[in-house]
Amino acid sequence: MSGVSIRRANQSIQMNLTVLRLVVVLLLSIGAVPALLAEDWSVPLAGNCFRSQPGPGGRLFDANGDLRCSGSDQVFSVYFRVDRPGKLKLAIRARSLDGDSQVQASVGDQEFVVDLKGAPAVDYPLGEVSVSQPGYVRIDLRDGDRSGSGVAMISELLVSASVPDMKVDFVRNNDGNMFYWGRRGPSVHLRYQLPPGKQLTYAYNEITVPVGQDPIGSYFMSNGFSEGYFGFQVNSDRERRVLFSVWSPFKTDNPAEIPDADRIETVAKGEGVSAQDFGNEGSGGQSFLRYPWKAGETYRFLTEVKPDGKGNTFYTSWFGDKKKDEWRLIATFRRPKTDKHLTGFHSFLENFSPAYGHIGRSAHYGNQWVRDTEGEWHESSKAYFTADNTARRGHRLDYGGGSEGDHFFLRNCGFFAQPVSFDQNFERQSTAAQKPEIDFDTLPRK
Repeated sequence: MSGVSIRRANQSIQMNLTVLRLVVVLLLSIGAVPALLAEDWSVPLAGNCFRSQPGPGGRLFDANGDLRCSGSDQVFSVYFRVDRPGKLKLAIRARSLDGDSQVQASVGDQEFVVDLKGAPAVDYPLGEVSVSQPGYVRIDLRDGDRSGSGVAMISELLVSASVPDMKVDFVRNNDGNMFYWGRRGPSVHLRYQLPPGKQLTYAYNEITVPVGQDPIGSYFMSNGFSEGYFGFQVNSDRERRVLFSVWSPFKTDNPAEIPDADRIETVAKGEGVSAQDFGNEGSGGQSFLRYPWKAGETYRFLTEVKPDGKGNTFYTSWFGDKKKDEWRLIATFRRPKTDKHLTGFHSFLENFSPAYGHIGRSAHYGNQWVRDTEGEWHESSKAYFTADNTARRGHRLDYGGGSEGDHFFLRNCGFFAQPVSFDQNFERQSTAAQKPEIDFDTLPRK
């Protein structure tokens, strides 16, 4: 082939490519080939859906992880997060049992209705929504207003978008039982800076839970240490507890496996306090006091860690309403095969009820102090903010922590828009004028 022929062939190819580009642009402009650029995400409901108003209503999912969307008064909310604005196309993967059924879906003020026709599961388009900013998107599902006798069973919410580089976050699979942990939500922690070169005996902390930030399942842990933890929780709409636990030196999730020589001994407990073994998240001794603590009030926590010089360490915790200037003994535990003072002073916030993982909670942690073996108090006004694997691996991004004025704060769940980066230091304003004034000789010990 001559040079002229080659040049003409190349020119023809370039012209054809130019025409092809123009055709693609034209088709994209009229929405004829969205699949060329669209990206799809499949959001499993078993890890990302909640009964909007938690309470009685039977199991949420069947053995396959499918949502049973039934009951005219039930609303089921599905959440996923986008990192930028854009248009999203939504669909559900669903089937209908025992006849036809209908599902109503809503996103903000947009409503969609889809009729389901028997089994097996197929994909049913819902429609398109516009998201104006980064953050979580909520889709409410409910049993439709229809005459059919069937029940809708929904396994996944399908999301597609033609937004370049869009990232969508949600609980993707059940590896490591992540549907359970993902619905519980992320846990967040504060690790307090301690004075170097000091042997420490006492940790002191205060918690104020803002009004409306105390849903069921909340555990506001105040005084964590290397061998246990101490805080208060919301167990139901009628019961709240103060909880103090110490792990056994024997590593197991089953307390029945702990040898006698490694068991935590309950040495003393306060009035109304129950003490027992615990398991599943390590094992050891646990004590709790049913106590109607209130949001909006400030409570104080004191923990003592004292080795006896014989290979055992005694852990004692007290709790009280700061306004009433009271101290109540929770318990004293003896931990064998342990000879150490207080280490690892920290706090955390978690939700232990998967049914309430979509409801936000927060707390203020303030006036942290530690006392050394020589009787000197040291203020802990600096803390390092961390989070668990549910947050670190991007399953849930509704977490936060930091400092505000004279206190630190922790926040989780509720699917709020912007997380706070973990693995960073925060500092609160000093509360030197509020150094604890405690008469240790009069603290109750039995």
